[in-house]
Amino acid sequence: MTPPALLYFSPLLLALELVQLIAAERLLGLKAIQRKEDPRRTALPPRLAACWSIGILLNGVWMLAMLASGFGTGRVGCMIATSLLGYTLRRASPLRWTLVILTFEGAIRMGMHVSLLMLAWRLR
Repeated sequence: MTPPALLYFSPLLLALELVQLIAAERLLGLKAIQRKEDPRRTALPPRLAACWSIGILLNGVWMLAMLASGFGTGRVGCMIATSLLGYTLRRASPLRWTLVILTFEGAIRMGMHVSLLMLAWRLR
């Protein structure tokens, strides 16, 4: 089985995951928790919110397209399940656990991206 061309977007999405982790630490870091600030209740600047939302939507579309391609279905399925479970847990958790959940969620998805790239490398 040859890797689909969609796999070329994986490094870009891997970078997006890393940026999300850094941004989450900046927004939900220890200082914000100590000030008892809940950044989930404040609005992001419109351009940043639009870019963030577009990135998340494109990531979801990419995962569904990869799932449909049949390449790495277990890994992509794990990414989808992680995203859905992480979203559910974050919505129901207190602020102090949100960063922990985001970190684990991002690490699992980044690991699946690396695993997909390694699988494609072996099949090449």
